[in-house]
Amino acid sequence: MKRETLVDALRKDLEPWDIVIVGGGATGLGAALEAVTRGYRTLLLEQVDFAKSTSSKSTKLVHGGVRYLAQGDVSLVREASVERGLLAANAPHLVRNLAFVIPTFSLWENFKYTIGLKMYDWLAGRLSLGKSEHISKAETLQRLSTLKQDHLAGGVLYHDGQFDDSRLAVNLAQTIADKGGTVLNYMRVTSLRKDATGNISGLTVKDTLNGGEEIFLNTRAVINATGVFADDVLEMDNPAAPKSIAASQGVHVVLDSHFLPGHNALMIPATSDGRVLFVVPWHNKVVVGTTDTPVNHISLEPHALEEEIGFILRTAGQYLSHPPQRTDVRSVWAGLRPLAAPKAEGHKTKEISRSHKIIVSGSGLITIIGGKWTTYRRMAEDVIHQLEVSLRWKETTSVTHHLKVHGATNNVNWDDPWYFYGSDVLHIHQMVATQPDLQEELSRDFHIIKAQVVWAVREEMARNIEDFLARRTRLLFLDAHEALRIAPAVARIMAEELHKDEHWVATQISSFEAAAKAYLLT
Repeated sequence: MKRETLVDALRKDLEPWDIVIVGGGATGLGAALEAVTRGYRTLLLEQVDFAKSTSSKSTKLVHGGVRYLAQGDVSLVREASVERGLLAANAPHLVRNLAFVIPTFSLWENFKYTIGLKMYDWLAGRLSLGKSEHISKAETLQRLSTLKQDHLAGGVLYHDGQFDDSRLAVNLAQTIADKGGTVLNYMRVTSLRKDATGNISGLTVKDTLNGGEEIFLNTRAVINATGVFADDVLEMDNPAAPKSIAASQGVHVVLDSHFLPGHNALMIPATSDGRVLFVVPWHNKVVVGTTDTPVNHISLEPHALEEEIGFILRTAGQYLSHPPQRTDVRSVWAGLRPLAAPKAEGHKTKEISRSHKIIVSGSGLITIIGGKWTTYRRMAEDVIHQLEVSLRWKETTSVTHHLKVHGATNNVNWDDPWYFYGSDVLHIHQMVATQPDLQEELSRDFHIIKAQVVWAVREEMARNIEDFLARRTRLLFLDAHEALRIAPAVARIMAEELHKDEHWVATQISSFEAAAKAYLLT
């Protein structure tokens, strides 16, 4: 994970890679881990930072998908429930069992949701996180103390997983490196190269951190795992390629924990737009979302629409005894889902399957679209299998079912604000012990100290202050004002580590302030 060393080696490397994966979100990282653990010489390239786009903007749930069950997509729920159990075992420092409560307002709702969730348990089999059950009105209010009591009949309790999405992305990148693969952020693919027969044989990339220097690479295969940007790579391969993506925007807002104290989540099963809404405790805050808005314009930093914010606050206010207002929002973010485009027109995005789709181009380019974080490992298994079949390579066997992710440790103390570092926390403490000045506090409320910035630069490939404040820690997502407050201090620590000057610091602060505006409600 020493970026400068890796880039120097890449410049001189003329040997063909077995597989180059384009895209450093959940799908790409999963594919790269699958490839390298099957013995392939593997390179992953991300145009900005790992999980910068969709993969850092989820609802933070590792779930089978209760609403997919309601849509009758039993196979997807079964697949996701199994993968949820595997991920909980493979990344125990990031995935926790979370109790969800659906409030009910009639005997019929009690019956309907209890039966549905019993089926949810059954589909998960031995990988179930706990039995669902009907609970009384008193227990419902004990678990959700800020729930409105009007007409409340009781509740249905079920279990799902919760995680930290971009921290998992960082740990997957580290795992790939641990297994002998190469991962690089801020490497943008600009073109694909083909041999005399029309098959992909290489690509050109730009190192966007070093003045756009071009590097030419040779490879036997390319996997396009760029999510909502998949069509850009497909068009590099074939300018006439049909659109493959139907993007849908999901928005979340973050509130203080007093809106839903404790460690139980609220699931609102039927909103005015026919979806579900989650109110979930996360990092001592509360995440509320999400929406499902079709969008035509795809960008790295989509902006929440006023109607989406209003919908979330209004819906949450119908269930919470203290309805949240705009002034209560600590941060807001929008992410784009890379849904596989339907062939028929007129489908609503919530009706488009969340399962993944693999496209094999005539040049041998393998593209994977759709899916979700929970099934990232299964998607990776499928795409490497498809690559081997399509390119007529000898088929290999997956070994990732029970592969521990970097940092995995048991007996996690979820009350420790640094729990997400897993086994790496020992190294950070050792660093502080030898350099006491690294104990300098940057944010008391969020337990962020100087050592975390240094660690992120040295060991997690953070190369700008947004990498640290948005994805190595989650401060921008939890409290955008606090992130802005400590940004100058973070910039100076990173400048010292990266040997940058005051101009770099000023540029970094200005750039972060512009990016953070999207997370603020004015």
